[in-house]
This record gives sequence, structure tokens and C-alpha cells, in this order.
Amino acid sequence: MDMSLIRSTAIVLFLLLLSGSAQSIVFDIRTFGGAPNSDITQAFLNAWKQACASTSPSKIVISKATYKMNAVNVKGPCKAPIEIQVDGTIQAPTDPNALNGAFQWVTIGYVDYFTLSGNGTFDGRGASAWKLQKACGATCSKRSMNIGFNFLKHSTVRSVTSKDSKFFHVTLLGCTNFTFDGFKIIAPGDSISINTDGIHIAKSTDVKILNSNIATGDDCVSLGDGNKHITIHNVKCGPGHGFSIGSLGTNPTEEPVENIIVKNCTLTNTQNGVRIKTWPTAPGTSPVTNLTFEDITMVNVYNPVIIDQQYCPSNLCSKQSPSKIKISNVTFKNIKGTSETKDGVILNCSSGVPCEGVELSDISLTFNGAPAMAKCANVKPIIIGKAPSCSA
Repeated sequence: MDMSLIRSTAIVLFLLLLSGSAQSIVFDIRTFGGAPNSDITQAFLNAWKQACASTSPSKIVISKATYKMNAVNVKGPCKAPIEIQVDGTIQAPTDPNALNGAFQWVTIGYVDYFTLSGNGTFDGRGASAWKLQKACGATCSKRSMNIGFNFLKHSTVRSVTSKDSKFFHVTLLGCTNFTFDGFKIIAPGDSISINTDGIHIAKSTDVKILNSNIATGDDCVSLGDGNKHITIHNVKCGPGHGFSIGSLGTNPTEEPVENIIVKNCTLTNTQNGVRIKTWPTAPGTSPVTNLTFEDITMVNVYNPVIIDQQYCPSNLCSKQSPSKIKISNVTFKNIKGTSETKDGVILNCSSGVPCEGVELSDISLTFNGAPAMAKCANVKPIIIGKAPSCSA
């Protein structure tokens, strides 16, 4: 037989396997003792152990019902593609201390071709944690995040919901080719505590957040250092603090941020819209470059467009020297809607390394029915089409 035909057939079969066309072996949580209204921690761990060891594609099914679960940390590598289908509601302990200091309530790491799917909910039951956090502030120990994905490749999260996390809802660390599609995050705007970011991404490449709704108390999406080729498309944000690059600069070993696209998104009643933030008097020097914010609708957003290179919340840091992080090649295009402040565009760049290649194109923001203004420092933006002129 023609060897090229054999190779082509093998590739097609492999792609069919990855796309889910091949029949998955189902591991129903109930067969491992996971009953509704009970603790399924051990049942989940046992199901993962068998599914991960399977040489055929596998699926762990958590059917429609309410379950309780303590902290779980599962890892690969697995021997074949693996999926967790959650159609029920999984509840974390209400007591913030019951997770024994786990950084993440549900942690999944070192897996290739992983899928999290279903119409279910991970309910972090975070209200008690937010209350404690507000009382003790920065002196509190960090609470657990709902879900952490660490060092995954070629993976998807589809349709599930994260609700009322005690801290960040979801974190990605060191992931490659990872997609959120139809993901939902639900939490009230006053759930801020210290950080209740929706999705926080760090040191990851080729991540897509698509067709998703995020409501939380802090950034809807935040990007730390080392992120490359990130796309946020057709995402609704609000309440929350908007889409943020940073904060950056606190660590001298930080890696560059580059090739970020935020497109066709709507922000409603958020503190910020699209934001880049870096710390002054900080050691980090890695650049931020090639960012595009396009086709964005703002509805009653306090700071619709903002670069803040003197980011210093609550004035808890020094501003003795400017940020060392160079920001360049940033496009804000076709951004429209309503601003809650007269300065709808604030470009506060570093005096040490001024921003370069910042473009304002077709910006149409209003404040109390009048065109919003732009305030700029240490940058000479390129104005294309309709956009507010900068004042100092």
C-alpha cells in the first residue's frame, strides 16, 4: 500500500479522535459513589485516576444534581484526550478555611487535549469570604480560587459557569492553545474583596476567550506577564473592572506581553473599559507591544480607555521614579458609548519610557450627552478619523 496514503489515513483518524468523533469511554461519577447532595471529592479523584489512565478518549460525567466537593488537584499526563462534563452544580465549602489553604479549589494540570464542558456550575459560595476579606483587608490570607488550569495544551472550556468564587474565578498558567467558548462567570459587583478577577492569564500562548459573559467584582479578564497571542472576542463584561493588561512591573523577571486582540466586546457599568496598568518605581522592564482594542461598546463606564503607568492603588507604593515598562504599537479603534467621566480617554504614560505608536481611531464617547475628552501625558497619539484631541 502507498505509504503516503497510510500516513494520511492515520492523520485523519487522529484528528477525528481529537474532535470527539471517536467514542469516549464514560466514567459516571455515580458509579464511583458520587451521590447527589453528598461529598463527591473522593469519587471525582477515583474517576479521574481511571479516566486519565485510559488509552482511549474518556469522559467523566457529573450529571444534573447538586453535589459538594472539597479541594481537588488532578494532574496528567493522561494517555488519551480527557473530558469532564459537568451538568450539575458542584458546591465548595462555605467556610473559607475549610479548603485547608488550597490555592485553587479545583486544579487541573499538565494535560494535553483536555475539555471541560456541560451546562453545570462550579459554585464557590464566596459570600462569607468576601465579608471576611473586607474586614481584614490586605492582612487576610489569600482565599481559594474556583478553578486553576496549569500547563495545559490544546484544551477547551465550553458552556460551564463559575459562580461566586472566594478569590479569582479562573486562572491560566503556562497554557498553550486554550479556548473558552460560551463560558459564564457570575458574581455581584461588590464581591471584590481583594481580587475576584474573572479570568486571569499568565505566561500563556494562543488563548481565546469567545462568546462569553463575565460579571464579577474585579477585572473581567486580566493579563499578567508572559502572555502572547491572546484573543478576547464577543465577550460581555459587567459589573467588574473591565479588561486589563497588568498590573505589570513588580518583578524583574517578568516576560513581555505582545499580540493581544480585544474585539467586538461590550462593557456595562464597569469601573474601567480597556486598560493597561504598570507600577512606578518597580524593577520590571519587559515591554508591552502590539495590542488592539477594536469595536468596543461602553455603557456607563467610568474609565473607558486608559493607560495608567502610575498604577498605585490606595497610594500604597512609591512614585519616586517612573515605570520602566515600554508600551508601543497600541490601537484603540471604533470605541463608542457612554463615559461616566468627562475624560473618556486617559493616556498616562511613563516619563522614563514614553509610549510610542498609540493610535486613536474613530473614538466616539459621550459624557452627559457631550463628547468626552482625552487627557494625555508622555505620549503623542496618532489620531485617525473621529477621536478626541489630547489635553495635558
